[in-house]
Amino acid sequence: MQLKYSVLMSIYKKEKPEYFIQSIESMINQTLRPDEIVIVKDGELTKDLENIIEHYIYKYPGLFNIVPLKENVGLGKALDEGLKYCKNELVARMDTDDISLPERCEIQVKEFIKNPKLSIVGTMIDEFYDDPKNVISSRIVPTSNYEIHKFIKRRSPFNHPTVMFKKSDVIRCGGYGKMKRKQDLDLFSRMLNNGCYALNIDKSLVLFRSNEDNIKRRKSWTYCKSYIYVQYKIWRRGHCNLLDLAYVVIGQLVLFLAPKSLVKLISYKYLRKKYKT
Repeated sequence: MQLKYSVLMSIYKKEKPEYFIQSIESMINQTLRPDEIVIVKDGELTKDLENIIEHYIYKYPGLFNIVPLKENVGLGKALDEGLKYCKNELVARMDTDDISLPERCEIQVKEFIKNPKLSIVGTMIDEFYDDPKNVISSRIVPTSNYEIHKFIKRRSPFNHPTVMFKKSDVIRCGGYGKMKRKQDLDLFSRMLNNGCYALNIDKSLVLFRSNEDNIKRRKSWTYCKSYIYVQYKIWRRGHCNLLDLAYVVIGQLVLFLAPKSLVKLISYKYLRKKYKT
């Protein structure tokens, strides 16, 4: 396994330029620098976003590979398209509004070198609102392959923006697919079902930008329906029993019907861990 890896990002017109810059800078300044950064332009972008991309192409010749799409197709399809252009076997996912800690990718690459059968490795995340220095909560996921298989029975066992995976294994398992929401959970389930070995590093190596919009998305019918549909497919694959399926279906319906204040309380009190300095 070589030390080279690609970064895969997707940008669309509603992203804030200042967040985009922070995200790119965090990947450029990795202790183990990426061999390439693939950015999928998911439809037409604003002039500010286009200017940012042009700036980095000029400043770092040969580092960026830009994949333009004529129209907005959604995150899953955009990532599948971008994956085709990644030249390395190891691919690090990155969202265009989050911030990776400098050592994130070096630690992940070393895990692949240490364990050749590894297909996907993620990390914990620390969540913040406006200031990255003001972390409010953490999302803790299981670390071992065994615990990941257990965890997916009711919740996603990975923080999607943190994962690094083998391109060949993702393609072999069908990629992200056509779903508009929860396409990452569906991919993770298919990878585990196809014998992919998985781990999570017991460190928060990505700062995740959280806000009121995240709560709003969790309360949307599209999100609720997608989550239930993916969990149904997980049940069909034998990763959970009927009780697990019922737990997720009831839980998602409660979150959809509950007032936003209650959803926020559940999210940060029961689904997250309060950050400790």
